Amino acid sequence: MRDFLINNNIINCAQHGFTFGRSTCTNLLECLNDWTLYIQDKQQVIVAYIDFSKAFDVVSHSKLFARLQSYGIRGTLLSWLKKFFSDRTQCTKVGAMLSDPALLISGVIQGSVLGPLMFLVFINELAEVLAKFGIVVKLFADDVKLYVKIMNDVDVCVLQHAIDALCRWAEEWQLTVSIDKCSVLYIGKSVPTVEVFIDGTRLPFVTSCRDLGVTISADLTPSVHVNNIVIKGHQRANAIHRCFVSRDINLLMRAYLVYVRPILEYNSVVWSPYRKHDIEAIERVQRRFTKRLRGYGSHSYSERLRLLKLPSLELRRLRIDLIWCYKIVFGLVDLCTCELFELRQSSSTREVIRTKYSNVALAIQPDQNSSQSELSTHGTRYLSM
Repeated sequence: MRDFLINNNIINCAQHGFTFGRSTCTNLLECLNDWTLYIQDKQQVIVAYIDFSKAFDVVSHSKLFARLQSYGIRGTLLSWLKKFFSDRTQCTKVGAMLSDPALLISGVIQGSVLGPLMFLVFINELAEVLAKFGIVVKLFADDVKLYVKIMNDVDVCVLQHAIDALCRWAEEWQLTVSIDKCSVLYIGKSVPTVEVFIDGTRLPFVTSCRDLGVTISADLTPSVHVNNIVIKGHQRANAIHRCFVSRDINLLMRAYLVYVRPILEYNSVVWSPYRKHDIEAIERVQRRFTKRLRGYGSHSYSERLRLLKLPSLELRRLRIDLIWCYKIVFGLVDLCTCELFELRQSSSTREVIRTKYSNVALAIQPDQNSSQSELSTHGTRYLSM
C-alpha cells in the first residue's frame, strides 16, 4: 500500500511524517530555508501552529474506509482492512488486574504497522485543501503549520481564510483543534499588528515556539534553543552522577551517551550555533560531566576526551553537517538539492571543493597519534576554507 500511494503521488509532498527519506529534520530544513530567504529579502512571515487533540484516537473508521476507496484501495484488501479495524476491544492492565473490555469505535491502532500509514491517508486531503489558498503548509503526521509571506493586509486575510477552511475540514472529518496549544509566530523585525482567530478565539503571538522538538525564535537565532537544551543537558548529567551508586566509568559514560548527548545533538543541522558563547555553552555540558568522573578531575578537557576516546560536541556537529550535505546532494533524503545548494559549473572549482571535503573527511577520522584538540582545529580550518 505504501508503494502504491507514493508511486502514484497520492501522499502529499507537504507530509514529512512516516514517509521514506523524510523526517522532522527535513521538515524543519525546508521551513527554515524559506524563512531565511524571506528575512534576507527584508520581508516578514507569519507562521500559525495548529494542534489536533488526540488525532490518532478519534479517526472515524467509516470515513477512513471511504478515503481508502477513493484512493484506489478496494476489493479484498479493503475488506481485510475493514475486518482489521472493526469489532476490536481494548482493556487496561494494572499489575495483574485487567479492566472490562471496551469497544474501539474510532482511531487507528497505535503501535501497529498499519496505524501510521492509515493516519497519513486520513489526513492527506488537508494539505490539498490548504494549498488552494496559496499559503505554504507543512505537516508531520498531525502537527500542522501554515505560513505566508506578509506583504499587506490581504496576506493576513488569506491566512485567516485558510485557518477557517482547516477548522471546517476538521469538523467534517471529526477532528478537534486544540486551540489552547495553537499559537502564531511572527518572523521578522516589525512588531505584529495583526490578529488571527480560531472559532472566535484569538491565537496568542509568541516570540519563540517549540517546533518538532526545536525551539524557533522570531529572529531565527539558535540561542533560545541552545539555552533550553543546555539546561536540560546539565539536569540529566547531574542526575546521572547523583543517582548512580556505581562509579564505574564505562557505565556512567554509557548513561551519558544515551540520556544526555542526544538532547544536545537532536536535529543539530537545523540550529547548529555560530556564536562563540552558544558553542561553549553546549560544550560545557560534556566538559563538566567528564570532569566529575573519578580520576579525571585533574586532567584538562582535551586530555579527558583523549583518554575517554570521546570527540568534542563541536566536532560531532561538523561531522553531522557534512553527512547531511552528502545525503542531500546525492538524493539520500527527500529534499530538493537546488533549493539548498548552488552548484558551480567550473570544473576547477569542483576539484577544489572535492579536495576540501576529502580533507575534512580525513580530519574528522581520529588518528591514534592525534589529539582531540588538533582534530577540532583541522576540521574548523578546512570548513572555513
